[in-house]
Amino acid sequence: MIFDRRAFLHACTRAGIASPLLPGILYTLAAQAQEGAAGGAKAAGLAKINGEMIDRAAELAGVGPFTAAQKQMMLDGLNGQREAYAEIRALKLENDVPPAFVFHPEKAARPLESNCTPKKCSTPGDSGSMDSGIVTIPNAPARIEDLAFATIDQLSNLLWHRKITSLALTQMYLARLKRYDPKLHFVITLTEERAIAQAKKADEEIAAGHYRGPLHGIPWGAKDLLAVKGYPTTWGAGGFEHQVIDEDATVVQRLDAAGAVLVAKLTLGALAMGDKWFGGRTRNPWNPAQGSSGSSAGPASAVAAGCVGFAIGSETLGSISSPSTRCGCSGLRPSFGLVPRTGAMALSWTMDKLGPICRSVDDCAQVLKTIAGPDGEDISAAAVEFDWSPALDWRSLRVGYLKSEFDPLPPLKLKEPSPGETPDQKEKRGASNAQMQVERARREYDRRYDLAALKKLGAMDVHLIPVELPKLPWGAMTPLLTAEAAAAFDELTMTGRDRLLTEQGTEDWPNDFRIARFYPAVEYIQANRARTLAVQQMAKLFDEVDVIVTPTSDTQLTATNLTGNPAVIVPNGLRGADAPQPPLVDDGDHDDIGGPGTPVSLTFLGGLYQDAKVASFARAYQRATGFEKLHPKL
Repeated sequence: MIFDRRAFLHACTRAGIASPLLPGILYTLAAQAQEGAAGGAKAAGLAKINGEMIDRAAELAGVGPFTAAQKQMMLDGLNGQREAYAEIRALKLENDVPPAFVFHPEKAARPLESNCTPKKCSTPGDSGSMDSGIVTIPNAPARIEDLAFATIDQLSNLLWHRKITSLALTQMYLARLKRYDPKLHFVITLTEERAIAQAKKADEEIAAGHYRGPLHGIPWGAKDLLAVKGYPTTWGAGGFEHQVIDEDATVVQRLDAAGAVLVAKLTLGALAMGDKWFGGRTRNPWNPAQGSSGSSAGPASAVAAGCVGFAIGSETLGSISSPSTRCGCSGLRPSFGLVPRTGAMALSWTMDKLGPICRSVDDCAQVLKTIAGPDGEDISAAAVEFDWSPALDWRSLRVGYLKSEFDPLPPLKLKEPSPGETPDQKEKRGASNAQMQVERARREYDRRYDLAALKKLGAMDVHLIPVELPKLPWGAMTPLLTAEAAAAFDELTMTGRDRLLTEQGTEDWPNDFRIARFYPAVEYIQANRARTLAVQQMAKLFDEVDVIVTPTSDTQLTATNLTGNPAVIVPNGLRGADAPQPPLVDDGDHDDIGGPGTPVSLTFLGGLYQDAKVASFARAYQRATGFEKLHPKL
């Protein structure tokens, strides 16, 4: 077929594309593609997207207009997004590969009846589930504040034996929240009146012999994307400071039913990105000059600072893992669908997960056991249980490790001077090379902790099996997240209210939402089909092993969030005095910049809905190392 410009323009006009520029661009691109397919001398290629193209495309899509500054911010993202299409196309998806989402019309039409029992939903933790038991009668400390860093098991033991009261414990944590919030900025709203009433009720019930389980009377904090009746639910974002959602999220209802005491709604980066919210930046208790990372910024900071008994965070792409690493907490990111998200802010319907951030893996397991299970409202919730038992024999588990992540780092490739390099270009190249060298030094330093973990596992008689992640274009699938997020917050972009958000940089939500408007529907579906391959190949990997040991960052974080696999993040020691010094400015992009005396972490991965196995193994490692007992000196 020979392309005819006149016929092509006529066809565009008939199709309703009236602008003379856009059909001209389309014609040029089509002609280039045909030339490449025909083996012409000139390779097929696409012109770089420019501001004029954005204007025409925005007009066709019915969005915008965008300012010159906004268009300039979008250009790199749009060109990079288009490059990602090629990586997905290179997979040559067969016709029998479906997208990685499921449509349930019957569930959307009416809520399903929950298939979890009343005990499973509301009172799953009874005295029989407490690992250490309640046989040994503990003694209360002279000062109740000495319990600030106690575990759930320790606190519940004291409460059960009536050595302390929930009211005294609640008042202690409320006082610490008020004392340290000016320094760490982790509170959005104290729920003091609600907490005092819950604590008094818990004391009355325990005194009457009505024990609801190991969370009964324990104060906790909620990431402020969980709705709580009578209190603002701000999502950490400018423009939503006074938003009130008149319901309790399912997770809140379940913790209420378990007798837990909600003391605060804690910070999150605006609309679940980073650690900057409308009131400032949440800080790392180990180094308050730095942010806590995010987006579960407040939950991790408050737990690490001994200001709540435990917290609930969420993760879409690193939001439990990253702040748990930076703040030295234990975090459990459950399998996708294990915990219902009813009453929680939606960012990505196919990736959002709610999970606990605590002081130990034991604590995480107790909390997850309380909040897991379908609620008949969240149509993505899976009809599976978190079958946790501390008695599970972790020695029977097959344990793999991502070998390439523990191998020596490849040689550092610094940027070479280009012909005709200007002084300005030379200066930029030098700065870039210096930054790469600094980042390499930090990674090399932290690698010693990764290798020490393998050595420790060997001392535990764990036979480590080398494995690798499936070789797939993981990064090219991540625009799925921003496409869903842009849909979830469509009104912000369309009305211009996105200008109220605190952060307005190239990598922040307002710019990401604008870029996502140009993600083609076909490419979204193709990326979801690639995601199906990812889920299938990851399942095959976990046919070979039960648990995988890995550093917390890098490719696995993207991969397992796309596939929905669970992860347990544990503290893995503190950097020494010889650690590389932290940068003067924390850009929020790296978790390894804490400097001397700050925590490092290790991650354990598992198969879908095999969360209990992962938690059991992570618990064994934690008990063998004891790093969860280290706390910042505030």
